[in-house]
Amino acid sequence: MTTDKEQFFKGIALFTPGGDLIYCIDPNKQNRWHLHLCAALQEILSLPEPPHFLVPCYTATIDRSLNPRTQQVQIFAEAYPPVLRHQALLNAIFQMRDLVWQTAPWQEEHCDPMVLGTYREDFPQLWEEHDLVVQFEKNGFYPRWEPEQYSHLPEMPETPGYVLRLFVSGYNAATERILQNLHQLLEQSLHQPYTLKVIDVLKHPEQAEAAQVSATPTIVKIWPRPVRKIVGEIDDVEKILRLLILPDA
Repeated sequence: MTTDKEQFFKGIALFTPGGDLIYCIDPNKQNRWHLHLCAALQEILSLPEPPHFLVPCYTATIDRSLNPRTQQVQIFAEAYPPVLRHQALLNAIFQMRDLVWQTAPWQEEHCDPMVLGTYREDFPQLWEEHDLVVQFEKNGFYPRWEPEQYSHLPEMPETPGYVLRLFVSGYNAATERILQNLHQLLEQSLHQPYTLKVIDVLKHPEQAEAAQVSATPTIVKIWPRPVRKIVGEIDDVEKILRLLILPDA
């Protein structure tokens, strides 16, 4: 066992309702980062003010420390219900492999969807998806978002977990059948954490354009890299498994 101090840290992740992410890693465990992350989101997304209302509902925290009594490494990780589905992404950015995150204790009145929804008109950028994954540095937040510099996921080979997107045209019987079959396939075949986000191209054509999706249904594997997609043949089990399991298929 190693007790290198650099292995011990506190991490805080702040999500937006649209699925963007900004996070920080504090080896000294001395700072309160929530205010900094909100201020950084304000600057990056050109918000009228820091979106403090996202805290705590859209946050996740992790603490990797040394137990003074047992001298064993201990990890405490918890996420609020609205972001618990992002476990694969959280494990990727904090390099935690297949860690299972706990549900943070919460009071419904503090995370009421109707209350949070009242902010949507004034903060529409937060409900949009910009494929934003930014690490906030101690020396300050970035003055502007440059996608080629900040939006990429860190290179962490052999990190378990999948991030998938399914593009559909409306929610109908065919969409429901695709979802049922896909969920069954993922549960039976992956044996790893995964996040599946369904995007209706009729409601969000800009997301389809950004992902270069021109037909539905289309399934896109965002993580692990490289990005791969299957168009149309969602019922082809063998093809989907090749997409997921073989990185260069």
